[in-house]
Amino acid sequence: MALNIEVELTKAPKQKPDVSRVGFGTVFTDHMFMLDYEEGRGWHSPRVVPYQSISMDPAAKVFHYGQTVFEGLKAYRTADGRILVFRPDQNFKRLNHSNERMSIPHLDVELALEGLKKLVQTDRDWVPETEGTSLYIRPFIIATEPVLGVAASKRYIFMIIMSPVGAYYAEGIRPVKIHVESEFVRAVPGGTGSAKTAGNYAASLKAQEEAALEGYSQVLWLDGVHKKYVEEVGSMNVFFKVNGKVITPALNGSILKGITRDSMIQLLQSWGVPVEERPVSIEELYEAHRAGTLEEAFGTGTAAVISPVGELNWRGEKLIINGGETGELSAKLYETLTGIQSGKLEDKLGWMVQV
Repeated sequence: MALNIEVELTKAPKQKPDVSRVGFGTVFTDHMFMLDYEEGRGWHSPRVVPYQSISMDPAAKVFHYGQTVFEGLKAYRTADGRILVFRPDQNFKRLNHSNERMSIPHLDVELALEGLKKLVQTDRDWVPETEGTSLYIRPFIIATEPVLGVAASKRYIFMIIMSPVGAYYAEGIRPVKIHVESEFVRAVPGGTGSAKTAGNYAASLKAQEEAALEGYSQVLWLDGVHKKYVEEVGSMNVFFKVNGKVITPALNGSILKGITRDSMIQLLQSWGVPVEERPVSIEELYEAHRAGTLEEAFGTGTAAVISPVGELNWRGEKLIINGGETGELSAKLYETLTGIQSGKLEDKLGWMVQV
């Protein structure tokens, strides 16, 4: 698709930070991408503009009814200077799934990809060079119609902003301690759990705060009906290696369809490792641990790629996994996927898009 994307370059470039010294998502690049929507006209006016604040009416629907969706992906600089983005088409396809659930107009995937590429090209000097670093990319849509009636908005803005981020594991990949949440629930089938929308994350904060007070990094969410079946860990998909087989909760309508999750499944299958997508109860995991067959556990997501789980705490009963150390398979998956993303390993599955 040949798009006329206007580019307005900043007249006041920012000083680029030392990414090892900044927190996640606290410093932003010089430019951002914008696209407007009006009912009857559709998506229009694609443009790259200097990073700036936006002015919105206090009655904009996003403030009152939470009509918003977002995505997260990364760009990487290879040793030979190329800029690669990991599976961006999948992010925009998932964005449209979220749009469908939140009554937001679908976005043309090719248009979104062209906008992303133009923005990354414009700010390519912001992609850090140090090993393990990357440029985090946040596409999102907000409802802007200034009407308080409870109905889908007739106006929207699609934007992409970007932030350089340091290595997630600056001192090496380490397992985390997880609290199994038994009171609060994240989502139920038929709800918005499979959509990447702001309200899901706001609703998770209370449980995360309480887990942190007990010394745990994240919570393991159980299903919202029976509070029995494992769903996600924090904002990541979760996997368990039991007796040589990898098990992950099936996508049941309340679990986010993770792009890193899908990538891990493809890698495992290419290695001949058996993978099952099915309901996984918390009791099953504890029984496997007692039997000595629970070998590894890990979460997957854009930020960490893999986050090994070294301990679960369910109703006061602690479960130590693999001696609290990173498992062999978890480490192999991490090294393989980050190797592909950084251009060190061959991209046999065609995941990386050069910008």
